[in-house]
Amino acid sequence: MKIYGYGRQSINQEDVDAVLEVLRSDFLTRGPKVHEFENAICEYTGARYCVVVSNGTMALHLSMVALEIGQNDEVITTPNTFAASANCISYVGGTVRFADVDSETANMDVGEVKKRVSVKTKAIVPVHFAGQSCDMESLREIALQRGLFIVEDASHAIGSDYRGTKIGSCKYSDMTVFSFHAVKTITTGEGGAITTNNERLYEKLLLLRSHGIAKSPDMDVKYGRWYCEMRELGFNYRMTDLQAALGISQLKRLEEFKKKRHRIVSMYHDLFSRDSRVAFLKEKDFSCACFHLCPALINFKELAIDKRKFVDHLFDAGLRLQVHYMPVHLHPYYRSLGFKEGDYPNAEIYYSQTISLPLYCDLSDNDIHYIVNTFLTALN
Repeated sequence: MKIYGYGRQSINQEDVDAVLEVLRSDFLTRGPKVHEFENAICEYTGARYCVVVSNGTMALHLSMVALEIGQNDEVITTPNTFAASANCISYVGGTVRFADVDSETANMDVGEVKKRVSVKTKAIVPVHFAGQSCDMESLREIALQRGLFIVEDASHAIGSDYRGTKIGSCKYSDMTVFSFHAVKTITTGEGGAITTNNERLYEKLLLLRSHGIAKSPDMDVKYGRWYCEMRELGFNYRMTDLQAALGISQLKRLEEFKKKRHRIVSMYHDLFSRDSRVAFLKEKDFSCACFHLCPALINFKELAIDKRKFVDHLFDAGLRLQVHYMPVHLHPYYRSLGFKEGDYPNAEIYYSQTISLPLYCDLSDNDIHYIVNTFLTALN
């Protein structure tokens, strides 16, 4: 029996050759490929600066440290995301505030954000869920009015566009964060990146990425070639040249990946359109998504089968799918902070209905037809 997950990497011979070239080179880490990858991301997104790091969570963490988020600072994000989008705020001692989602897109609702801005709010972390951009123009307007920072969590959204501008350009934000985990649109195995147009933030991110230690030609002249100095309490969040080489190769295929993913999503929409029990999120006119996920929506309250039994049926048929996401505020850790069921009803309703269909480039038309037929059979 063939097994289908919700996502997986697409690796070709060019990707393999790129990594092998580095394995045979003088640098496995802290070499030229890291900077080359950063330049390639800048060229693709239109951002002035890029800092690549060990994973997307670390990218989020560094963004909070660079903005000097700390105690007494509140940061607003969405409950419909992976826990890291909120955890990065807690890592630096900030207070997490959630804004409920738009029921049509499962993205952050701008009206809900406005309700939660207070005198303590310092930043907003919108998450471009499944690859579709949030309404960044409206969020930027709030940020400018209230003097807030914006860090886009684009872990799902490399390759996506908002109003004709690439996500990651930072046209509407101070920083944008990407993830290159194996199930993302492009992968470095693990890995992440931060883009920005702010030179001060860029320099700080570079310092923080590598233990807070600085080295320069001026130091060589003044103190000796061995000399370096730790200026801040930094981290070891570096990316290797092996990962960067894979990232460079994968980035060259991104537009191809985008077309394939869009075609698969369109097929799902078409094939499921004949059954009213299955619905999908809506894509706004301002968005041109490079889809990372394809969430299907099922109102289990109207069906004879519950969600748990439905997922069990799918697993038995080879569809090892996932739910994106259990709302962050319902995790035990966040419940211990005072959050409770009912706080963000749209996110909770979405969670009760959603399951992510397989979405990766190696799926054939036959695979998609099998997935759809299996899915519908399990609903009966």
